[in-house]
Amino acid sequence: MFESFRDGLRAAVIGSTGGIGGAFVRHLEQDARVASILATSRSPREGGGKVCTIVLDTADEAGIERAAEKAGALDLVIVATGILSDGDALRPEKSWRQLDPQAMSRVLAVNTIGPALIAKHFLGKLAKDEKSVFASLSARVGSIEDNRLGGWHAYRASKAALNQLIRTLSIELRVRNPGAVICGLHPGTVDTALSRPFQNNVPEERLFTAEKSTARMLAVLDHLGPEQSGGLYAYDGTRIPF
Repeated sequence: MFESFRDGLRAAVIGSTGGIGGAFVRHLEQDARVASILATSRSPREGGGKVCTIVLDTADEAGIERAAEKAGALDLVIVATGILSDGDALRPEKSWRQLDPQAMSRVLAVNTIGPALIAKHFLGKLAKDEKSVFASLSARVGSIEDNRLGGWHAYRASKAALNQLIRTLSIELRVRNPGAVICGLHPGTVDTALSRPFQNNVPEERLFTAEKSTARMLAVLDHLGPEQSGGLYAYDGTRIPF
């Protein structure tokens, strides 16, 4: 899986109890070349073996800083957090008339500010002597150029802002750690709790299991080099325009 990563890979998965985050942990845990995995989540989860678990809320910057210190040097950081809806309390907008400041603040806090704070404290932990990668789940609907349908205002805006942060951070990272990569990942439509309310019109062949999506995204990360840093990449390796 990780031909271009070192043996003894040290990884961190932020948001490890979600459908996609959990699948990332399972893939990494099964790879003999992965030495250790720091798996964080808002609620406790079982660890053991090569998996060390930490309870972490990405709104808690002090907690993020402590987690980064505990992690030490890393070769791979994956941010697998995100929010789209939450029952009647939060739904993607179909019209500008549905825009709500509290809902927007919540979506931006989880999808944009949280990953930004993770980057603030974890980018400096990326190894400098071998390939290292910081990847955050984004979404194709965050592409401004690719937006043809409108709607989903807060979610689109939060992912567009995340994409801009990734691009901006890549410029500084290139100076501080030229061999490192930072990128956004579009997982496709994955059969998880996040997408389940919105799967009705998704063709069966385009609805992925978490295991399939994460396997493909890990393959994409394996082939990215510093020259691709700062981009948004789909599960099939294609670059998505911002």
